Amino acid sequence: MDRKNKKYLPPEIEKYERYYSDSKFWCKILKIGKKAGLKVVYAALLLYYLMLDGSVALKDKLWITGALGYFILPLDVVPDFLFLPLGFSDDLTVLLLALNKVRSSITPEVERRAKETLRQFFHWVDEARLSELDVLIRD
Repeated sequence: MDRKNKKYLPPEIEKYERYYSDSKFWCKILKIGKKAGLKVVYAALLLYYLMLDGSVALKDKLWITGALGYFILPLDVVPDFLFLPLGFSDDLTVLLLALNKVRSSITPEVERRAKETLRQFFHWVDEARLSELDVLIRD
């Protein structure tokens, strides 16, 4: 990543982008998905599917890789192994910060893909519960 594009990221997010990779992302989701909960996983999936979208601007992808890198890293500000909800509260905060920055890039297709994948992890989740999650990405 060149210096010109890195100016879009605050240093605290920039340093985590190197931890992001597709394989590490899916390993983390599979390992902690149910423990982390619907909100954390949904926020991470939204960012992941935005990352795959070719129409998303590079500066937005920088935010996404930084946030997902933080999510993937096991030792962060509040370690994930702590009792819920504390263990993933910092991850959710970083994911929501990134979602707020890239909100305008979220398409109905990205939302659909994230919810479809979420249903695979949380079989019990119904449409009403999924609709409640939309508050994460709305103004």
